[in-house]
Amino acid sequence: SARVSSGPWLSLSLLSLEETMSAHGRGDVQLIDLRDVRELERDGTIPGAFNAPRGMLEFWADPESPYHKPAFATEKPLVLFCALGWRSALAARTLKEMGFENVAHLDGGFSGWKKAGGPVVPLPVEAPKPSKD
Repeated sequence: SARVSSGPWLSLSLLSLEETMSAHGRGDVQLIDLRDVRELERDGTIPGAFNAPRGMLEFWADPESPYHKPAFATEKPLVLFCALGWRSALAARTLKEMGFENVAHLDGGFSGWKKAGGPVVPLPVEAPKPSKD
C-alpha cells in the first residue's frame, strides 16, 4: 500500500474529495469527524473516522492533556471534516498552530463525501440500559 508522502501535506490544508477517498481507501490517513453526536446519529459517518466534537478537539489532540486520545498520536496525516468544511478549516488551522504538521481538511465536508458516493456507516447504537424497576 502506498504511503502518503509528508511533502505536499505540510503546506496543503485542503484535500479534494478524490484525494481523500483514495487515501482513505488505502488506509493512509486518519479521518477526524468534528460533527457533534446529533449530526452523527442523524447522518452516519465515514468508516474508520474518529469522532472528536469540535469543542473537545484541543483537549483530545494535546498529548499533555489528561483527555488526550490515541487517534491523534498517529503517524498518518490527519484529515478533518465537518458537515460543509467551515469548522474543519478552523480546526485544521488550530492543530497546525498546536504543532501538528500533517493536517488537512476535506473539501466539501461530509455532505460532499456523501454526494460523491463515499462510504457511510451508521453511528453504532448503544445498547439500552436495563431499567431498575
